Amino acid sequence: MSTLNYLLIFILAYLIGSFPTGVLVGKIFFHEDIRNFGSGNIGTTNSFRVMGPVAGSAVLVIDVLKGTLATDLPLIFHLKGPKYLLLIAGVCAILGHTFSIFLKFKGGKAVATSAGVFLGYNLKFFGLCALVFLPMLFITSYVSLSSLVSIVIIFICSFWFHDIFLTIITGTMMILLFVRHRSNIKRLINHEENIVPFGLWYWYKKSHGLLKKNAKNKYL
Repeated sequence: MSTLNYLLIFILAYLIGSFPTGVLVGKIFFHEDIRNFGSGNIGTTNSFRVMGPVAGSAVLVIDVLKGTLATDLPLIFHLKGPKYLLLIAGVCAILGHTFSIFLKFKGGKAVATSAGVFLGYNLKFFGLCALVFLPMLFITSYVSLSSLVSIVIIFICSFWFHDIFLTIITGTMMILLFVRHRSNIKRLINHEENIVPFGLWYWYKKSHGLLKKNAKNKYL
């Protein structure tokens, strides 16, 4: 194993993660900065809310692929070494998305990129993540709440895979997500968090006329 080669791989993984998908989609196709609308976040949820489902889906796919590509860089370049080095590369991408060098070390909350890391590292574990997160989102209609609850469940389930490095990385991701979601947690407690326009809770609120329009959310 070449230490220099892996150092370069980790730097490349960080740069891949730093790719500001939501910002670029907003500026190229809508001629606006997504950070000035909605929640101000550059990730998938705000992209869906502000730019619509097509642009939001594009941001989702690219942000997931960022994590997958970064995680598999050692395999792509045929570098030999322990498998946990794939996870380290993935974490570099997560840090890149969260603290993007292209956005003055600011960024998103890395939910989609984290999913991409799991996809690149262990397909079965990624499947477990999807089975936990998607039903949670369908029930609650809150991306933030679903992400926070899901990462705790996923962290617990990681012990069944008997991969200490996967458990450590998942635990690290859990801490990072809770730190990055502090404002969301406050809004959830104060019943001010935005919901996505689908799911059981959304349909319940819509049918009972309980939805409140947020003036900051507008399509570009």
